[in-house]
Amino acid sequence: MSLTLQWEDIALRLALTVIAGALIGINRSEGGHPAGLRTTLLVCLAASVAMIQASVLMGMTGKTPESFAVLDLMRLPLGILTGMGFIGGGAILKKGDMVHGVTTAATLWLVTVIGLCLGGGQLALGVAATALALLILYVPKGLEAKMSLNRHAYLDVVVEEGGPSDDDLHSALRESGLKINSWRVETRRRAGHLQRTIRCDLKWRVRSEAPCPPAVINELAQQSGVKAMRWKT
Repeated sequence: MSLTLQWEDIALRLALTVIAGALIGINRSEGGHPAGLRTTLLVCLAASVAMIQASVLMGMTGKTPESFAVLDLMRLPLGILTGMGFIGGGAILKKGDMVHGVTTAATLWLVTVIGLCLGGGQLALGVAATALALLILYVPKGLEAKMSLNRHAYLDVVVEEGGPSDDDLHSALRESGLKINSWRVETRRRAGHLQRTIRCDLKWRVRSEAPCPPAVINELAQQSGVKAMRWKT
């Protein structure tokens, strides 16, 4: 790599940066993710420009070859990666037991590294990383839709007198393929009538595109005597 950058070199690096950021950003925008096309482009471009700036500084006149031992220009890209951690952390959201945005944060981290490669002149490495990133973002997404996943949920069912028995509810859940990890029944009297609250911990394995909750939950909710039902994944 030459220490003196020409405008042709800078233009090539910036062009490849925009292409790489756009290709990955389109994938995120299509999925409706918070960090879409513009965010991915800006992150990748910022990293690339920083590395170009570091490369330009290496060619400063008046420096002897020995000066590079104390000229720590890598502090600039390292600082960018540190700052990228804050942006990636902001893209991750936790709601209850669900965590969203981890892939988005990882994508932003990756396009930052790609931008650093392209801006630093490692064009082949940057292009290869872009190709692999697109392969990872598109191909496994289709495979995940066909995979069987373990799911876990809590179910509370409030049953009035004359409603389905505990055995009926237990059998209906088991026959639908749900594994019952725990089963607790609480009984209390309200307005002169007995009410039972069944609390159970459920686990099952289905395709990722399968409806949640399973159809049996809606069927139980329609049964006579079932006053209320609460489902939490």
